[in-house]
Formats: sequence, C-alpha cells, structure tokens
Amino acid sequence: MRTSIFKHITNTKEFKYQLLNWSNQFREVTFLDSNNYHQNYSSYDLIVALDAFTSIKTDYVNAFEDLQQYQSHTKDWLFGYLSYDLKNDIEDLKSQNFDGLEFPDVYFFQPKKLFLLKGNELEIQYLNMCDDEVEVDFNEIANYKLLIRNYELAEIQQRISKQNYISKVSKVLEHIHKGDIYEANFCMEFFANDTQINPIETYIKLNDISEPPFAVYFKNDKQYLLSASPERYLRKENTKVISQPIKGTAKRNLDSIEDEKLKEELGVNEKERSENIMIVDLVRNDLSHTATKGSVKVEELCGLYTFKQVHQMISTIVSEVDFTTSPIEILRTTFPMGSMTGAPKISAMKIIEELEETKRGLYSGAVGYFTPNGDFDFNVVIRSILYNERNQYLSFSVGSAITSLSNPEMEYEECLLKAKAMFEVLK
Repeated sequence: MRTSIFKHITNTKEFKYQLLNWSNQFREVTFLDSNNYHQNYSSYDLIVALDAFTSIKTDYVNAFEDLQQYQSHTKDWLFGYLSYDLKNDIEDLKSQNFDGLEFPDVYFFQPKKLFLLKGNELEIQYLNMCDDEVEVDFNEIANYKLLIRNYELAEIQQRISKQNYISKVSKVLEHIHKGDIYEANFCMEFFANDTQINPIETYIKLNDISEPPFAVYFKNDKQYLLSASPERYLRKENTKVISQPIKGTAKRNLDSIEDEKLKEELGVNEKERSENIMIVDLVRNDLSHTATKGSVKVEELCGLYTFKQVHQMISTIVSEVDFTTSPIEILRTTFPMGSMTGAPKISAMKIIEELEETKRGLYSGAVGYFTPNGDFDFNVVIRSILYNERNQYLSFSVGSAITSLSNPEMEYEECLLKAKAMFEVLK
C-alpha cells in the first residue's frame, strides 16, 4: 500500500532539476520528463521513481513469462526497460554481435518512492514502509544544490566507417530488390572506451538542446540511459492501446520561412511517406494480435511534428483490447517496435543482425512503466546515450529506414543528423 501526499510547486522547471539531482543518491532512478510537449495522450508532465523495494533482472530467455509473473503478482507501479534483444525470446533469433555495455536484457523495479507532477500539482506516493520520510525528503529536494563535476571525455569513435556503411546499405537494398524485405532500419554505433562522464550533467545538456516528449534519465547502479527520445512505442489506457511510430526526418533551419518549407517538403516526400506507411501497416498487424474485432484504426497518418533538432513524421494507430488481456501479452506481440526493425519484421531483424556490428541491447528497446491497474506507457530508446560506469564504456547509436527509394549517401547524412545532439553534448 502507498500513502499519497500532494504539494503545490510554483517553479516546476527549477523543481525538476532539484528532484533529478537529489534522486541520484539512490541506486535505482527512473526520471521521465515530457518537457511539456503538447501531445494527445499523456497522464503526467513528470514521473520519478526511486529506490527499489523489489526488482526483476533477467536475460531474454523466457523474459516475457518472467515479467508477466512479476507484474501480475506485484500489482504496483513498476519502472524499467525492455531491450531490443528480447526479440530472441519471441522468435527464433540470436544476437551475437559485440556488446560493450553489458546491460541486462530486462530490468524492472517497484519503487519505494514515487513523484507524479501534472501542471503545478505534485503527488508524492511512498510505500507505507517509508511514508514517514516524505516531508523530510521534500524539504531536502526544495533546498538541493547541484554539485558540478567535470570529466575528460575520450574521443568518440565510429564503429562502421562511411565507406563500410554505404556498402552495408547497398546489401540491404539488394535484399529489398530481391523481395526479401520491403524496409529495414539499419543502425550503427558511436562509442568511447575508458571514459568518464557526469551522467546528470550529460542528461541535462542533452535534454536542454532537444526537449523531447519522452526524455529519460535512468540509473541502475552503475548503468545509465540518458535519452532524448521523441517517440512513443506503446501506451495502454484502460482498454485502449496507442502506438505512435516515427518514420520520416527533415533537418531544421534557423530561418523560419526555410524551416517551414523543409517541413512541408517532408510531408510530400514520397520516400519518407512510404517509410512511414509501411510501418503503419506493420503496427496494424501487430496490434491485431490482441485487439477486439475491427478495433484497429489509424487515427493520424503521416502527421508532421517539429522538435528542436528535427522535423518528424508520426502516425498514430490505436486498438481496443478486452479488459482481461494481459498487458505483457500486448507488449510481447508488438515487440520490437516496427519503426526500429522493418517489414516484414522477422526477415528484417535477421538481415540487420547480420549487417550491424554491435548488439543493440537497450538501444531501440523501450523504457517506461506499468501502473497498479495494468496500464503502461513506453518510449522508443533512440537519440540516447548509454553509459556503463563500471567498465567506463559509452555508446550511442543512430539508424535510418532503408527502402527501395533509399540513397546510401543520403541515409548516412540522415544518421549524422540524428547523432548531432549527442555529439554536441559530448564535445
């Protein structure tokens, strides 16, 4: 059971920074910030979960079954992630590429301490075992001062050279032209060995230059995710399921007239629209596995949205599920998200596994939460920095959708555009 206490927050931006910095004393932290980005589906502006009372950590083998047992038994708020390599639990697939990060495939925890901010109203939910700490903690947060630490960062290296990238994309195109697949999301890693960063400072810088709707600061002891994700993977509200894949990217321009022109050009670009529509079809099929008959609908097709770094094309697909349908089954039958795989999904995953040189791990997986009543909301882990403090390995990856209309050189430039924010932060 939890005790709820409500507080009025006058300066929410300052409070967010204070809460983030105060939170870092705990071994487990999930900090989910919408950055007040306008969106149709949202419950809170900020959710912060701290200090595990119980947790689950496992590899991909029987991962969804284990998670099902944990979620159904706990019936409380749970926060954590699903790594991309859970595909190996769902299908007859393997991941044998290099993994410098060494994160578990699945990690979720039941927090002792929970903060839910909507507008200026803050709800603090503590498990009864520690509810006598609420007022002390709140006063500490309100008076918390940021401690600045500066670290030298090793040079960022590129796992796949430009020449090799173009060669690999050409091989993807061969598969497309042979009819093996229609589309594949091909990714490459940037990394640094023997490096130290201040995760909080790095996250704040990344978030400030992006301000996306699904930003995450995630800490599991010495493992960190610093995410400026603009993309929702999947949300469940009562019996409604919402998926919002992003496919289609255009750069921004400081000149407002040129910027609007770039956005309009994205909206009519045949290649970008075809990318998006193919994934919409895949998502419709994925949702149909758990949907009630005739309930899968496209609410918005190829909508145009502007973020600080890029313009994006986003579609919204929804379905209805029976109230008895397990939330884990909804995730299992749609994972990994089509925007990060391609179509058909299994064939695309096999091909990109052969051509990519790094195990994706948490990149292109999902971070989010379950509510006590079985609702959930998960992002797509993109535009993100991953860091293992124990082995001092830092990684971020970017990718793009390859279709029959793709030009390898232009796909490479799109990857660099998506990596721009991470490079700016890590200079």
